[in-house]
Order: sequence, then structure tokens, then C-alpha cells
Amino acid sequence: MQIEYTIQYSNRKTISIIIERDRRVVVRAPLNTSEEMIEKEINKRKFLLFQKINHPQKYENLKPRKEFVSGESILYLGKHFKLEVVPYEIEGIHFDNKFYISKKNQVKASQLLKKWYIKQAEEKIIPKVKTYAKNLGVKYNTIKILNLKYRWGSCTPKDNINFNWRLIKAPIYVIDYIIVHELAHLIEPNHNPEFWNIVSIQLPHYYRAKEWLKENGHLLETEF
Repeated sequence: MQIEYTIQYSNRKTISIIIERDRRVVVRAPLNTSEEMIEKEINKRKFLLFQKINHPQKYENLKPRKEFVSGESILYLGKHFKLEVVPYEIEGIHFDNKFYISKKNQVKASQLLKKWYIKQAEEKIIPKVKTYAKNLGVKYNTIKILNLKYRWGSCTPKDNINFNWRLIKAPIYVIDYIIVHELAHLIEPNHNPEFWNIVSIQLPHYYRAKEWLKENGHLLETEF
């Protein structure tokens, strides 16, 4: 049972092994860590890594299934809302407890909805990041909403905070968790007890968000 992996070296203190949503195994290691040491860590966790890599639900290759016809449901902030195709003209997507799109734009509904999602993500996520960053007393470089295919968020070595636009389909408390999770990495880069203590001070019930993502994350991974 061979585990293939890539190594990312940085100024971190400990070795961390993560599995991306495309099943790639990434080892994050301190500078000058020997390959022998990394291989030893991989072997210690080989069985668990193999189980995670082959998890059928987490890595299910879901394809967009929407036909964008009246009556279909669209996920937004953790709830499903009906879509209505109307005969009159609407610019882009209109939302009022229901999604509305004009029949003339139905053929490009996928493109328009993605644009709408990204705009909502920018409007709702970025102000929250600023608020939580102030609460945590951390400074970041930039905040961006990106097409992160295999992550919900990321904190780069240059202190850039990035979020997957698909996250806007999740409940607010899940969005809050991802934001705090990434900002906490500006204080503690590893997922150790100190890290989770930082998260729990801001979000005492963060484990609810982790459970939601575990059970429903696959719903966010499709475009729509």
C-alpha cells in the first residue's frame, strides 16, 4: 500500500499531512526536514490516510445537474430556494425568497448564478473576515473570493486569506467557522490544541459546523 505525496516546506514547526479534495496527499514540513523523517510520518499514518483517500462520499465526483427550470431548488446560505423562470426581462438573477430568472437568460443561467453567488460571497464574507480579524487581533494582507476547487478557504504564507465562492451556499455558522479557522492560522499554523482553543473562544460550538461540512460538504462541491 503505497501513498504518493508532495512536500511543501515552510517556516512551520511541525509536520502536517493533509488530503486535498482531489485526493492529493500534501505534507507540510519545516525547512530542512529530511525525507526519511517525512516518510516515517507517512508510514505511521498510512492506514488512516488510505481510508481517507478512498472515502466514497467525501470525494464523490459530482457533476452539475441543474436544468434551470421552474420548480428546481437552489442552495443558498444552507437553505433550498425554488427557481422561477419568468417571461418578462430580468437583469441577471433576482432573489426574493425565491430565485428568478428571465426565460431569455435561461440558456446562460449557470453563468449568471455563479456571478450572483460570487457577488453575495464578497458582500457577506469579506465584512465578516474584517470583524473576526479585529476580534482575534490579527492582521492579514488581502481577502479574496476565489475558485478554490479543493478547499473552502486558505491562509497563505504571505498572510493572504482566500475563500471558495461555493461557501456562500453553506449556513452562516459554517461560513463563520471557515473564516475563524483560516484567521486562526495567522496565530497558530498547526491544528494543535492551541489552534482549536483559539477557534473555540470565537466559536464555542464550532464542532457543529465541522459536522455540517462532513455531512453536507459534497452539496457545495457541485457548481449548482
